[in-house]
Amino acid sequence: MAEDTRRSLARQLEELNRIGAALAAERDTGRLLTLILTKAREITGSDAGSLYVVEAVEPVEAPPGERRAEAGDQEPERRLRFTVAQNDSVAWPFSEGVLDITERSIAGYVALTGETVNLGDAYRPPKGVPYTFNRRFDEMTGYRTQSVLAVPMRTPKGHIVGVLQLINAKRRRAAHLDSEEAVAAGAVRYSQRQAALAVSLAAQAAVALENSQLYSAIQQLFEGFVRASIVAIEARDPATSGHSFRVANLTVALAEAVDRADLGPFAGVRFSRDDLRTIRYASLLHDFGKVAVNEEVLVKAKKLYPAQLELVRERFRMARRTRELASADARLAYLLAHGRDQYVEELPAFERALGEEVARLDRQFRDVQAANEPTVVPDGRFDAIRDIAAESYLDVDGIARPLLEEPEVRLLSLRRGTLSDLERLQIELHVVHSYHFLSRIPWTREIRRIPSIALGHHEKLNGTGYPGRLSAPEIPIQTRMMTISDIFDALSAADRPYKRAIPTEAALDILGSAVADGELDADLFALFVEARIFDRWLTEPHPY
Repeated sequence: MAEDTRRSLARQLEELNRIGAALAAERDTGRLLTLILTKAREITGSDAGSLYVVEAVEPVEAPPGERRAEAGDQEPERRLRFTVAQNDSVAWPFSEGVLDITERSIAGYVALTGETVNLGDAYRPPKGVPYTFNRRFDEMTGYRTQSVLAVPMRTPKGHIVGVLQLINAKRRRAAHLDSEEAVAAGAVRYSQRQAALAVSLAAQAAVALENSQLYSAIQQLFEGFVRASIVAIEARDPATSGHSFRVANLTVALAEAVDRADLGPFAGVRFSRDDLRTIRYASLLHDFGKVAVNEEVLVKAKKLYPAQLELVRERFRMARRTRELASADARLAYLLAHGRDQYVEELPAFERALGEEVARLDRQFRDVQAANEPTVVPDGRFDAIRDIAAESYLDVDGIARPLLEEPEVRLLSLRRGTLSDLERLQIELHVVHSYHFLSRIPWTREIRRIPSIALGHHEKLNGTGYPGRLSAPEIPIQTRMMTISDIFDALSAADRPYKRAIPTEAALDILGSAVADGELDADLFALFVEARIFDRWLTEPHPY
């Protein structure tokens, strides 16, 4: 073998190795397919080319009453999807399409048989072959397809996952084949070496494509698991349904705005695709730990639980019955002591006294119901609740019991919200539960920061947040963005039992106050407002 030939082969092998490494590193299927065709054209000196991917046809749902074929009953129907096209000589808008896998087309024949097709003139195929060349593109554009090399993309297990079709091998790489004359002078049949190189590259491409499709399938599977998990968790608290998805939408949109910033405090901050995927999953899963929170506490809408309020209601009924029995005893005693005439004369006074007592009990229960509503009363007075608790009724055994027990008094006297300190601690622990759960998942290296980013979404820059009371330097920017999104959605979402939704402007005012208090990142909030991130509230920017 001549030295020049050996050197040429060595260069080609080296190029194939570089291409293989590049293909293996690309996980995005769309970019991978473009890279496959580009490299195949480079290594074979092709003017144009196209790439087809084998895909399964989704089965048509059987009509009601008819048996649907089981997955193992038959092989799934397959077809070719025309996914990428390139042409150095003619510019033409590309659109995807599908092609049946039959012997009638060159690509279909290659996909069906696994054989390589090498034509010197596509318009004059060998006699006896079942396929023909489709001239539609040539007729629309004035291009002339002459030499064609179509090779199967076959995996090591023998599965054909696509077809690589190369067009017009050029005598000179710089030639522009924009006319029939130029094609006749500049296009040649693909040599055996070029065909061998294309077959080798197609084999590498098949492995890369199969891996990319598997990676995409795993991502889709995980995405489905994440979404199903969130729906299941939020089903425990229908009032917050959709919260996790909206927070993810807002946080990713804010991260994209940060990434686009060329000036100001975020000029040097950039997020890769994996960074944005990390932010999205951390935002989607930030409240997952609520699964470990007592559901009664999680959905608590009033200061007293429904069963507690019903128990208080029963006490007031017993108190009313106690007053009625006491009034009846007093009337009987008066009748026996003073006779019927004086009793009749005194009866309106007895009824008036009982009516006043019953009315007073009704007013007191209404006071309890009013105190049971969640309010923000920094300097609230709950003297009426204490007065009610000091009153008693007789139970069925004749034992005096207070109308309100001490735990009920403490809950009804809450100045803010509906939760006691212990209940609030249970809610706050959802962050720790989320972290422990997420830490058990074997995340890939690219998205391994999901647990730590989700952990801090209730931390405040001034150290007043939870669970770690972290200060600004300890809170990453990804978490700061999520915190703003989380609070905005909590304020602006649909009405909840314990609060009313507020307009966007009011929510932004509250967030601005939190910024002024040193709780939230001022620069991020300014960008949140300036870029109108809140307009992207219900629109997912990108699934990543």
